[in-house]
Amino acid sequence: MALSDTTEIRQFSCLDDNFGVLIHDSESGTTVAFDVPDSGAYEEVLETTGWKLTHILITHHHWDHVQGLGELKEKTGATVIGPERSRQKIAELDRTVEDGDGVLCGPYEVRAISTPGHTLDQISWHIASIGVAHTGDTLFSLGCGRVFEGDKEMMWSSLAKLMQKLPDDTVIYCGHEYTEANARFALTIEPGNADLKARAEEVAGLRARSEPTLPTTMRLEKATNPFLRAGEASVAAALGMEGKPAVEVFTEIRTRKDNA
Repeated sequence: MALSDTTEIRQFSCLDDNFGVLIHDSESGTTVAFDVPDSGAYEEVLETTGWKLTHILITHHHWDHVQGLGELKEKTGATVIGPERSRQKIAELDRTVEDGDGVLCGPYEVRAISTPGHTLDQISWHIASIGVAHTGDTLFSLGCGRVFEGDKEMMWSSLAKLMQKLPDDTVIYCGHEYTEANARFALTIEPGNADLKARAEEVAGLRARSEPTLPTTMRLEKATNPFLRAGEASVAAALGMEGKPAVEVFTEIRTRKDNA
């Protein structure tokens, strides 16, 4: 039996616009959480499903990703793993990882991909065996994280790294429900992108029904996300930046989004 056949994933809302994510393997009983914006939201899902939390994987130190961590760890005894650069910022870490490190969470081999820019400690997590990644606040559906601690060149490098390392069919989970606003902005960059227009219509329908717009896929993001498309000649041309390096085009797009 393939690991994907025994895997169940639950995504649920936390705080105002955060997502919680749990991955469960029915054969081993392993349950992995990504970030803990709010302990209560996780506890509710764990109680409903009967799952026992075994591991918590942290993407970065921002409060809206870890404020529930201490309480959830205390109640579940789960092992907490996060970035080495978070060691001095997150007291609950049991183990830390650097770029490229792999960790075993039951049957899941999870790979850490360093993706700084939003914060310097930000990592994304990739579980290749089930084709899933969690990109924290680096890559959003139709968007990317605001650059706080790094710089725009660093953020572009991180996004390019994800495009290189994650296969197109990778299912992407991330930290926030920002897609509708991201779609409106994306259309100002590529109003003629047919795939983007179709995605924007789909997103509007989902949000009108109060349904989540995530997860997404790497293939869909490559086709519609302007931040990933900074290396496309058509995007550079739309911005009057023909022939400019992708990092300069990305910087212009991110600056426009910051000022939107």
